[in-house]
Amino acid sequence: MGVRIALDATYATQAQPSGVGIYSRRLLDGLAERYPDDTFLHCLRPKAFFREGGTRRGNVRRRMLLPPMRLFRADLFHALNQRVDQRPAPRVVSTFHDLFVITAEYSTAEFRRRFAEQARRAAAQSDLIIAVSAFTANQVEDLLGVERGRIRVIGHGADLPVLSAAPREPIVLSVGVLQKRKNTLRLIQAFERMPAPWRLALAGAPSGYGAAEIRDYVARSPARERVDVLGYVSAERLADLYQRASMFAFPSIDEGFGIPVLEAMAHGLPVLISGAAALREVAGDAALLVDALRTEEIADGLVRLADDAELRETLSRKGRARAAEFSWQRAVDATHRVYEELQ
Repeated sequence: MGVRIALDATYATQAQPSGVGIYSRRLLDGLAERYPDDTFLHCLRPKAFFREGGTRRGNVRRRMLLPPMRLFRADLFHALNQRVDQRPAPRVVSTFHDLFVITAEYSTAEFRRRFAEQARRAAAQSDLIIAVSAFTANQVEDLLGVERGRIRVIGHGADLPVLSAAPREPIVLSVGVLQKRKNTLRLIQAFERMPAPWRLALAGAPSGYGAAEIRDYVARSPARERVDVLGYVSAERLADLYQRASMFAFPSIDEGFGIPVLEAMAHGLPVLISGAAALREVAGDAALLVDALRTEEIADGLVRLADDAELRETLSRKGRARAAEFSWQRAVDATHRVYEELQ
């Protein structure tokens, strides 16, 4: 006999999904498909409830996420983005993606205060916590005082596409919200050492913390004619960029996981990353590592990849193999096993 599982589906309705939105969509769809005997309550905060069109799966119900949430009559509640305002079911699971808002100044002081309070409340109200990386698990343990026995590490997934036979273009691709934390400013400064016809393509919402400073710098950069600030791009256009680019650069300062790194490797792109936070954990030995805070080292890495076709081929092959170790099906099944622990 199946169980009734309520999940906060709010982030899955984002028109321009971030990593949390992608994670939410893949889990919600995968759980409903792979566990047809269970009933899944997709709980949405009011704006998302009226924005989202619903689902056609027979084992999925939609609910508005308003107190008292016990009216859902769920056996378990899963907060997909580390937010549990109250305990809505006999058992609660929370997914923690990162805690960088607490550890560094990547947002306003007011937002940091609210985020920290929300994270501590979610940790206290959860029976088990899913961390998307061992790095995030360590942060949850150290910063929130959660005993390790309550934490399960389940990474994100990636799909392995069929690669195009078309030749790649002299494009350095970077994917992520334009913001200070992604280290975009240093990446642009490093790219200035790359000769024409190389171009830098920045794909991601242009509205992150520190984005104005980055846009101002691009406008006066000596390489400004070769830097393309694309804004948020559709999934189809992003897939095309992954297929056309010759390398992927992601020297982020702080990441709880780093889905774009996995996606780039799945598309056969040689990847340059910083060794910061969870990125080394995700990429393994399938990426070129640089120091996030040293612009010259990032520049040296880009030039090395541009000049060394054999290195690009090696990283491409290793990256595809590494990405194959991750799948959304694996993440879905591992998540359901967490539910089973609490039954």
